Amino acid sequence: MNFSRWALLAVIVTLIAAFFIFDLQYYLTLETLKAQQAAIETYRSNHPGLAVAVYALIYIAVTGLSLPGAAILTLAGGAVFGLLWGTLIVSFASTIGATLAFLAARFLFRDAVKARFGDRLNIINKGMDRDGALYLFTLRLVPIFPFFVINLVMGLTTLKTQTFYWVSQIGMLAGTVVYVNAGTQLGRLESLSGILSPGLIGSFALLGIFPLLTNKIVEAIKANKIYAQWIKPSRFDNNIVVIGAGSGGLVTAYIAAAVKAKVTLIEKHKMGGDCLNTGCVPSKALIRSARLLAQMRRSADFGIKKTDVEVDFAAVMNRVQAVITTVEPHDSVQRYTELGVDVIEGEAKIISPWEVQVTTAGATRIITTRSIVIAAGSRPFVPPIAGIEGSDYLTSDTIWALRELPGRLIVLGGGPIGCELAQSFARLGSQVTQIEMLPRLLIREDAEVSEAVVAKFRLEGINVLVDHTAKGFVIENGEKILLAEHDGKELRIPFDQVLLAIGRVANIQGYGLEQLGVETSPGRTIEINEFQQTNYPNIFACGDVSGPFQFTHVAAHQAWYAAVNALFGSFIKFRTDYSVIPWATFTDPEVARVGLNEQEAKAKGIACEVSTYHIDDLDRAIADGVAHGFVKVLTSPGKDRILGVTIVGEQAGDLIAEFVLAMKHNIGLNKLLGTIHIYPTLAEANKYVAGVWKRNHAPKGLLWCVVRYHDWCRG
Repeated sequence: MNFSRWALLAVIVTLIAAFFIFDLQYYLTLETLKAQQAAIETYRSNHPGLAVAVYALIYIAVTGLSLPGAAILTLAGGAVFGLLWGTLIVSFASTIGATLAFLAARFLFRDAVKARFGDRLNIINKGMDRDGALYLFTLRLVPIFPFFVINLVMGLTTLKTQTFYWVSQIGMLAGTVVYVNAGTQLGRLESLSGILSPGLIGSFALLGIFPLLTNKIVEAIKANKIYAQWIKPSRFDNNIVVIGAGSGGLVTAYIAAAVKAKVTLIEKHKMGGDCLNTGCVPSKALIRSARLLAQMRRSADFGIKKTDVEVDFAAVMNRVQAVITTVEPHDSVQRYTELGVDVIEGEAKIISPWEVQVTTAGATRIITTRSIVIAAGSRPFVPPIAGIEGSDYLTSDTIWALRELPGRLIVLGGGPIGCELAQSFARLGSQVTQIEMLPRLLIREDAEVSEAVVAKFRLEGINVLVDHTAKGFVIENGEKILLAEHDGKELRIPFDQVLLAIGRVANIQGYGLEQLGVETSPGRTIEINEFQQTNYPNIFACGDVSGPFQFTHVAAHQAWYAAVNALFGSFIKFRTDYSVIPWATFTDPEVARVGLNEQEAKAKGIACEVSTYHIDDLDRAIADGVAHGFVKVLTSPGKDRILGVTIVGEQAGDLIAEFVLAMKHNIGLNKLLGTIHIYPTLAEANKYVAGVWKRNHAPKGLLWCVVRYHDWCRG
């Protein structure tokens, strides 16, 4: 807290202390007001302008300092100035005072609260940005919490000052009128409790419900407006039609069938989507073969003097396809048909909010449905680089058709996909050059994570070029050449194959979204709300097509919310929970993360403590010859509450699961430290990092006493 904050806080504390030390609350009681009513009215008659100014300043001071007595002052306004002028003066004075309290709380405490509770405050602020005026209006009409609490708490949010002011002025007006009117009858009033009758309290409650009902009515009007041009069927063939049979679509269909809904799943390409056919499954199969090869080349480290290794690339790629074939039954038409899902292998097109046209090999038909869930996935992004079409480029979708190992492979992109495939092909024997336009690989991770991965890549012969931008592709004398730029200079890189791994774009075209007017985001995904709904309340989206994360497990997570909200949203809806999202990059060393990392915490201004355990000190890692990497945990200052974890090292994607569970269920590092972990295992690293935190928070005063006690015991 800087000097100006301390100075303001000191002034406020001094004024509040003076109020109580000098017993000024005596003057803000009903008895005092009634006793002094005649004198006050005489003063007002003799000095009308000054009386208004003094009264307003006192009212502003009391409300601005959150002191008790605002109710008595409101009664005084009615008694002295009458209903009309009393209401007018009190309305402005109370709102100005409330706004001053709001601004003081914002100036003094918001930064500190944001530093301590950043993630939680961000969630609240999103709601305030969307419906803050409505929330405040409801609280003003039905004071569930005292008004001074509302003033202070709202100051900690992102609610705009002007919004707070006008909503407060309007929202407090009804209560102001009631109390000012009671003040005009001050002589008959025996206690403050006599002001609010049960009937009046009930009226305020109805007023409080009114804005919520209004919000529902507004939503209904918007829905009617967007549905106005469409004719709604009187009956539906289905409860849900799901477009896309990737992770999101499969989970949606599974859940719908499990609760006995009538569900149709439409897939135009292959069941299982990208994950099974071109993503997670084949890449991990390839990584396993490449990793085994790398381990065999290290045989001397384990006392095995010689191993003969010969790579059959075609056989490796055939194994990849065999793994896909083995996993396929999990996502097959047969399995989902047996679960009760009507699976159609064909092309879907949404022709109305309740109708999906399906084109198969022999026919076209229209299915009516109460809800639609779009899970159309994504595709690799192909950048508009000059000459790229003539480069015969590969993507993460097409690379699996290779049966001949590229001699010289360029990988464009330093994200997870690019890193995984670059290392795998280098280990299989390709001469790999990896090009990233940003300053480092894996830019979303902390710098030391990138450094650990790049160090291993360069050790394995990968030519990593960061801060390089691809400018064009040319063919000279039959040789393919990439033109890149670095520090204003052109670099010419010859290659045999180029792999584009620059990201993926959502599939939002070709199945009717444009014709319906389904809204899309600036990031070229389908725009959804917190319930997975599009601007059409009965059309939902999940997975890569909607974002914000492009992970198979997140698509499945979103699918639960999409399915449940689509089926039961008329009665109850659930907001998608993104509070604990883990992911892993399956390079060697493996990288896994959940929650915040250090660079994100700094960018968001979230205060945290960092505890790091280096795995090179772990017994099992030493025994296995994988003594590298670290576990880094971010915690709230002074507490063991976990804000985020990054693990770099062997089996990081498996080790992170314990922290995911801990964060999901608010388990702190103290409890992890008190949990027995099998010796010797890599999982002990999770316990040891908790030990690092504990040592950094050792109770020094208590330990000093213990030392003195032991000295005394020894005589």
